[in-house]
Amino acid sequence: MLHPNLVVTGRVEGKSVFVDEQPLEPAQTPALPGLEVFLAWGTADGGASNAETEPEAVLAPYFPGAGGTRLLLVTWPPATAGEPTDPQPATPWAEEILAGLVATVEKDHPGMHTSATLDYGVVLSGEMWLELDDGAERRLPAGTCVVQRGTRHRWSNRGTEPATMAFVLIGAAEDAQ
Repeated sequence: MLHPNLVVTGRVEGKSVFVDEQPLEPAQTPALPGLEVFLAWGTADGGASNAETEPEAVLAPYFPGAGGTRLLLVTWPPATAGEPTDPQPATPWAEEILAGLVATVEKDHPGMHTSATLDYGVVLSGEMWLELDDGAERRLPAGTCVVQRGTRHRWSNRGTEPATMAFVLIGAAEDAQ
């Protein structure tokens, strides 16, 4: 089981300092059974700042608006695990944050979703599969980097072990199609 930690640095009077360190707790919701989402950091829409003020993470909504960012880790259970028989109840903060993700998942095509973000993903452990809207698929072993450019897609873990990916989501301007 993944136990990620967040370390945040900053500047005080021009000197580099450690500002914060804390374990990350998974956000879970019954709407996405077995999925663990560790939201580490986010910046406000419109762009990031490295000002000397105390940094504050922006974690909601789940998807950033244009120029905003999110850093997260996601762990998928193995396909062999099936549906959890005793899923973890969602905490209120998890429901609030994950509502944006849940809202993008298509009811008629479980897991398929689209967002107005540019996503950088890295498979850290396990093996994932990425499916696009035309049915094209790619197997993604650990170490694979993915650039997801606002396309309709679905992630799945077809293996026998949990799989974890790290993502940086960057809010993108809507295209004019």
